[in-house]
Amino acid sequence: MVLLSPSINALRKLLCICESYARAHGLKYNAKKSELMVFQTGTKVYSSVPPVILCGTPLKRVTHFKYLGHWVTDDLCDNMDIDRERRALSVRCNMLARRFARCTPPVKVTLFKAYCQSFYTCSLWANYTQRAYSALRVQYNSAFRVLLGLPRFCSASAMFAEARTDDFFAIIRKRGVSLLDRLRGSTNSMLRVLSERWDLPLLKVWMKLHASGFSRYI
Repeated sequence: MVLLSPSINALRKLLCICESYARAHGLKYNAKKSELMVFQTGTKVYSSVPPVILCGTPLKRVTHFKYLGHWVTDDLCDNMDIDRERRALSVRCNMLARRFARCTPPVKVTLFKAYCQSFYTCSLWANYTQRAYSALRVQYNSAFRVLLGLPRFCSASAMFAEARTDDFFAIIRKRGVSLLDRLRGSTNSMLRVLSERWDLPLLKVWMKLHASGFSRYI
């Protein structure tokens, strides 16, 4: 469970409600596993904040935490989560290359699509450096070369076209469109309203991905 509030006082009130609910239903929160994060506002950093207490225990303040497998940081930068996906991709690729080295190319391509094209929560990446983004792209291309035994410096666009497989940019665009489609078709009215706003930050990122991807083929 995640609680979001604009102030410390509001967060304390939310925690009081949670504690009352827990007492009424015979539940107990684990304060040692609960954490507090204060998001930065531009260049302003809050070095000290008033204590926030849950069940008599002050919450530990952190700069990043993992929620449902996705890394969240106090500066809202996605570099850490991109690096998490890059490392996971490397592990999966090495496993496939080692265990299925004697399989035919069509089988390897099928395995690659199943295990190396998930890019978990990539549609949420909106704030990252080009270095982190390029590192993941290079890892994706290298993984395909290693699995199929292709030369190190062969053309990435050519090898994906010959194998009829999506390249890195195509996957990112598809994930963004998929998330937008699910948001606009959601039964949650708040999600639908947010997804239909033209000033939605994520929508700007997705439109930029399509524009940059189209310019590569002009």
